[in-house]
Amino acid sequence: MKKNKFKSIGILCRPGDKTIEATVHTLSDIITTFGSEVRFDATSTLGFNLNAAQQVDREVLGKNSDLLVIVGGDGTLLDAARTMNQYHIPMVGVNLGRLGFLVDVLPNDISELIPQILSGEYMSEPRIMLELNIKDKDGINTSSLALNDIVVHKTNVARMIEFEVFINDSYVYTQRSDGLIIATPTGSTAYALSGGGPILHPSLEAISLVPICPHTLSNRPIAVDANAQIEIKRIKGQFDNFQISCDGQVNHIVENTEQVTIKMHQHKLQLLHPTNYDYYQLLRAKLNWAAQHYTNG
Repeated sequence: MKKNKFKSIGILCRPGDKTIEATVHTLSDIITTFGSEVRFDATSTLGFNLNAAQQVDREVLGKNSDLLVIVGGDGTLLDAARTMNQYHIPMVGVNLGRLGFLVDVLPNDISELIPQILSGEYMSEPRIMLELNIKDKDGINTSSLALNDIVVHKTNVARMIEFEVFINDSYVYTQRSDGLIIATPTGSTAYALSGGGPILHPSLEAISLVPICPHTLSNRPIAVDANAQIEIKRIKGQFDNFQISCDGQVNHIVENTEQVTIKMHQHKLQLLHPTNYDYYQLLRAKLNWAAQHYTNG
């Protein structure tokens, strides 16, 4: 047996999905046979036929794991990245979802690929994350993280919102639109792509700003250095409050007096892939790009 690189493995799943249980048992058996200790996120494996002593809360999981195996879809990994980032644990995804840009180990490949990863045969890819800070009139901060995107959007479906954008304290523009997507390279193939934003390679340290249905058509997507600080200021007046969402999973209502800043988070997510991972092949498969076959000569 190859040398085990990860002594303690945590498993976190898509919550409330009993169809995942068989895959979780398969993973547990492989990990245990390989000589690693295994623990399960208690919330997402609630109702599974597992050893109760191995079902722990996320704080215990984070403090006692060398690797997290995420079982589900991209949304499950987004949730794990946001809630477990503070523990600086590498993550690998098993794809039981639909799209699978982030979770790339297929169920049929678990028995082959998971032992390879446990023995150190993998590609490690750092992914930048975004940090949202909202400061109210009393100076109280509300913070959230996002791996894909932070989206400013309206609360009233029939009306636009109006806001100003500043980058590193420099005024960029005033925008009337349905909102604004602030996306990482990871999120460039998500909501930002449907809004006409560019695809950014995951290795880039850049942030894209993609308007959502802007009233002024010259308001186009732009990409800025990931070290930039982005500030969103509401235009006071007749417009409704707007919301800010992180990865489409955490929502905040923004009042007139609140300050909104977005910047790159200090800690990156370490995402592990099988050694045959190819980002461009992934794009071709997920975006239905035609594969071109080249021959020498």
